[in-house]
Amino acid sequence: MMIENKGPLIGARHLQTLLLFLAIAVNYATRLNIAVSLVAMTDAKTTNPNFYEFDWTEKQKSYILSSFFWGYTVSQIPGGYAARRFGVKKTILIATFIGALLGLAIPFCVFWGGWQIFSVIRILQGLTQGILFPCVYQHLAKWSPEKERNRLGVLAHSGIECGTIVAMYLTGMVAASDLGWPGISYVFSGIGIVFSLFWLIFAENTPADSKFITAAERSYIISSQASVEDAQRKKKNIPVPWKAILTSVPFISVFIAKVCDTCGFMTMQAQIPSYLHGALKMEITNNAFYSALPYMTMLLCLFIFMISADVVLKKKWASLLVVRKTCNTIAMWGPAALLIGIGLLNETQRTLAITFITLNVGLNAGHVIGNLLNLIDLSPNHSGILMAFANTFVSIIALVSPLVVGMIVHDVNDRSQWQIVFWIAAGLFILGNLQYLFFAQTDTQPWNDEDFMTKGDKEKGEKVTERPSEASLSMKVF
Repeated sequence: MMIENKGPLIGARHLQTLLLFLAIAVNYATRLNIAVSLVAMTDAKTTNPNFYEFDWTEKQKSYILSSFFWGYTVSQIPGGYAARRFGVKKTILIATFIGALLGLAIPFCVFWGGWQIFSVIRILQGLTQGILFPCVYQHLAKWSPEKERNRLGVLAHSGIECGTIVAMYLTGMVAASDLGWPGISYVFSGIGIVFSLFWLIFAENTPADSKFITAAERSYIISSQASVEDAQRKKKNIPVPWKAILTSVPFISVFIAKVCDTCGFMTMQAQIPSYLHGALKMEITNNAFYSALPYMTMLLCLFIFMISADVVLKKKWASLLVVRKTCNTIAMWGPAALLIGIGLLNETQRTLAITFITLNVGLNAGHVIGNLLNLIDLSPNHSGILMAFANTFVSIIALVSPLVVGMIVHDVNDRSQWQIVFWIAAGLFILGNLQYLFFAQTDTQPWNDEDFMTKGDKEKGEKVTERPSEASLSMKVF
């Protein structure tokens, strides 16, 4: 049997995956440090009392938390098109560097502009980060061989957990140090600027552009993704068949699953520090550690899901579709049950509450293999745009979520108010996965190909009129 030549053991595709991991980690850390730093800025005695303390209401703090997503929401689809037009390398570089500079401005601006100017800066940072995941998915589609898609996708996505851990843990340490809460902006912006330099040097848009790839690895990536002809076609910006996409049952199923999953997850992600500080009476120094603990568990679980999926698929114990649905069920129904349990606990049951929160976030790691990478299955050519479209609506949920929590939780010490928040999130987890079990698919969709549209139909944005095959009817449209 001929052994397939994949190039070096650690090749250019692994370097690009590492860069995506770092891009996600750096941007997530910048995005999420607000959850802990906001507590430090409004309750200085829990960190460093030598720094100014702001007297902001819970409602004003909810505006600050949600403001990021105003910018994040509107830049998703434009960001997806920018990545196609200018390339992932340039798009991520500019966005990350500008986001880091905006972070440096926070300590200087909040003293004269208050929570309002803080919100404006967060909106602008959201604009810069809205392009991130459309770029990530376009880059993964171009660089990951089909057999390695789960592995490389998980490795890249683990940047979410690492960035979150850094944001939750390091933020508390910096706030309690001599740098105080202003140091949070300095440290994370500095990290962003240094990363931008590494990205500029090592990132490449495609295997054909890479200065670091061997001929064997380039051939392996191209041949394992599709035919050479198809690979050459991917270099062009294929028109997006919006009508077919928006009426595709498999895509709509992934879309609903992602929206419901993100809504439940974002509730936990944004509100853990406030819940621990308010309902469980935990100080910020411990708060930062316990806020990071669930994401340490999530990182571990992410690799457990990845290894398990690789083994199952390699041994052919189950199909890719069964693997995706199983992982998604664990990722959504497990946290749903735990959220209901969390709502029943109080400050006398801190250990159990921390355990439930940790397991909740940890189990949710399965959604990466469960539904996120499913977008590349459906359409490698349009995966960046699909992610941009889905993330636009997900961002609206993330934007509204802190506002809804702010309307429900008027007193962070009131456990009954937190119960309502957790039970709503649990309901979305349950419903989102239920429909995914019925409608999800992993077959590449007909609208992925350029030949799906004729020259005349491309101009009109209409689908080619042809009789679909019986095999494709089950996965095309309503």
